[in-house]
Amino acid sequence: MAVARISEVIGSSTKGWEDAAQNALKRANKTLRGLTGIEITKMNAHIEKGKITEYRTHIKITFILEE
Repeated sequence: MAVARISEVIGSSTKGWEDAAQNALKRANKTLRGLTGIEITKMNAHIEKGKITEYRTHIKITFILEE
């Protein structure tokens, strides 16, 4: 029987929300093992002078706990 855990991570990018999610996943892959899925829970952006300068994606990452 497997037991899973969920961690929330926020990724950012100057390119777009998808890239921000990819950046969050890349970072999580460096320290977490057994990743099985993600859920995008929130997307927002930072603006300056009326233009988006940074995209942010909040994701929940599911991973299996080791025995």
